Amino acid sequence: MLRHGITRTARPRRRTRVATVISTFAVLASVSGCGLLGGEDPESESSDGPLEKSNITVATLPAIDVAPLHLAVKNGYFKEEGLEVKIDQAASGQAALSKLIGGDAEIAFSSYVPFFAAQSQGVADIKFVADAVSTAPNSVVLVTMPDSSVKKVSDLAGKKIGVSALNTISDALVKSVMKTNDVDYESVNWVPISFPDISGALSRGDIDAGLLIEPFLTNSAQEAGTVPLTDVATGPTKDFPLAGYGSLAQFAEQNPKTVAAFQRAMRKATEESQDRSKIEPLLVDYAHIEAGTAKLVTLPQFHATLDPVRLQRVPDLMVEFGIIPKKIEASEMIAESATT
Repeated sequence: MLRHGITRTARPRRRTRVATVISTFAVLASVSGCGLLGGEDPESESSDGPLEKSNITVATLPAIDVAPLHLAVKNGYFKEEGLEVKIDQAASGQAALSKLIGGDAEIAFSSYVPFFAAQSQGVADIKFVADAVSTAPNSVVLVTMPDSSVKKVSDLAGKKIGVSALNTISDALVKSVMKTNDVDYESVNWVPISFPDISGALSRGDIDAGLLIEPFLTNSAQEAGTVPLTDVATGPTKDFPLAGYGSLAQFAEQNPKTVAAFQRAMRKATEESQDRSKIEPLLVDYAHIEAGTAKLVTLPQFHATLDPVRLQRVPDLMVEFGIIPKKIEASEMIAESATT
């Protein structure tokens, strides 16, 4: 497992291994020196005393889900905790996880599936340090064209369905809805297509239905005229945990005060993020969403505190649909909670 620190002379070998192991689970992602970066500042303090590390890098991506992180930076909540946070934008959650495993970030944001996949495959020893989002009604939706022959879930058998990647939370959520409705999901031709390209594939007739999240859901309705077929976050997947923040176990264990400071700041920002007016301007700034679209998108449910019972739903779903071979105990992957 890639769980131990390395010296600078060992870096080239580690990078080679990281590139190799990451490629083994790249398809599990949905929607990007030594392990510790930055200098120490012995004067920086949290409510628990000096932090073990006062400068950290968080690998993330320009998604709606990370709005509380940007709010915490903007409003100085990390600095209040004696913590300097550098945000390193990645192309995807999997790319962010690659940065974490490669030692270029202390914390990474990703959908939960790649985290659990990495843990299952022995690629890395992961500890979750904060929750991020769960599904909200009509925020993860299977869509079609108005003239499509697919009008209800039962019509999906044997059809072509576009998802962001195979063996991810995307197709797992659709499979769950189909299973709940007694529809044979194994008869489906699953087509991997990036979110921005799904509406075009629907318009051309390349696929019969496609799974979309925001802001692509709102954009496709406005630009291509797509219509909702079903909200996939219903029944067994209602309020389903989608993404969170993780670190390598070694970092969490060696830097508990730093992790607690990060948790407190994220908790404060997440509470403030329940006010939509605080979020919309950020979506324009860092996610490059047009102001008009930012006012229309359905926001996910923002969370900061990790609930092991809720989180267990993710690896259980992954086992159910063959993404990982056996059960993982989510509670064992949660870092210590923030102190007050």
